[in-house]
Amino acid sequence: MAVNFLNNREVSDLCLGKPPLKWVPIGATVAEALSALKKSGESHVSVWSCCSDHHSSSKIKSFDNNNAVIVDSPACKCVGKICMVDVICFLCKEENLADPFKALEASISQILLKAPPLSVRHLEPNSSLLQALDYILDGTQNLVIPIESYATRNSRKKFLGKPAPFSSTLHNGREYCWITQEDVVRFILNSIGVFSPIPTFTIESLNMIDHDIMTVHYDEPASSALALISRSLVEQTSVAVIDENNRLIGEISPSTLAFCDETVAAAITTLSAGDLLAYIDCCGPSEELVQLVRTRLEGKNLEAMLDLLEEYSLSSSSSSSASSSCSSDDESAPIKYGGSGRYSPARRSEAIVCYPWSSLVAVMIQALAHRVSCVWVAEADHTLVGIVTFEGMLKVFRSIAGGIK
Repeated sequence: MAVNFLNNREVSDLCLGKPPLKWVPIGATVAEALSALKKSGESHVSVWSCCSDHHSSSKIKSFDNNNAVIVDSPACKCVGKICMVDVICFLCKEENLADPFKALEASISQILLKAPPLSVRHLEPNSSLLQALDYILDGTQNLVIPIESYATRNSRKKFLGKPAPFSSTLHNGREYCWITQEDVVRFILNSIGVFSPIPTFTIESLNMIDHDIMTVHYDEPASSALALISRSLVEQTSVAVIDENNRLIGEISPSTLAFCDETVAAAITTLSAGDLLAYIDCCGPSEELVQLVRTRLEGKNLEAMLDLLEEYSLSSSSSSSASSSCSSDDESAPIKYGGSGRYSPARRSEAIVCYPWSSLVAVMIQALAHRVSCVWVAEADHTLVGIVTFEGMLKVFRSIAGGIK
């Protein structure tokens, strides 16, 4: 029954209700991608290349093994994605800390070149869930799927063969969405009985606990975890902040950083890992922490980064003032962000924890309820022992089908 489920379900079943992808062209600057990201309200924006797109060259550029590959094609193609963590890590590079404004004018291709190969892949809507699982377990983070809608069908003839306007969601006369690990896990959970009794087994008995975890001591500089933060984005995991007894204090996760803003680069450069947890918490940083960041930036002679922090603070204050002068039911009112950043009340730096004896289905529900891609595993004394990821969950369900393709 489980094998039939994986083979007979199509990825189009996971696309129902999915919004069309927001996008930027391959020739966009980091600042343009950042602006699109903030306006979209999403954690990522897609990056597209079209042969007729005036923002790019006349041929599609894709990236394979960190090398640019030119592909002759008349079609538009999604070649990557950009998120706030990409921008933050990019700004934290030594050369960019000295001049963040210049860094923001760089091409997003500088970020995409560092992305893992095949992190984004196109897939037809009639492909099986099993094929989607294989792509995801092969390293694909986002599956780009064409979606059908009334508007798309009526507009296809009009837009086919023409470059889509930047504000349009049409490419090749079609709209696209993408599917993530979270989408697949949620879809499987809705039919979890098909996989019985495996979901009731403990994560320990299923050998799902990954002991190769990334940790940083709360007293260590947050900048010492930069490589781990970049790795956590690629592996869709998180970085644990621990105390001297290996107990979990919190986490620095891509999902939390995704709802911050680019000035977090200044915090990572100046604060300890423990202080960074307070800075990126959903309520926003305290004025004392912000002042500490300013003081330390001055001490490091990072005046340009300090200017970026001040500029964002002024712009955020302006938005807050404009928001408070508008009616609460005015849909056109700007979004008000807490503190000096783009903080979401749905995101916290508090880590989600389960135990070796927790069942697979319980951990699935826990991860989906908190919108996290991984759950930390601790012993009864709260000592950290490992992590369970969406990828680990999907491996269990894929193993049921064995060698079937």
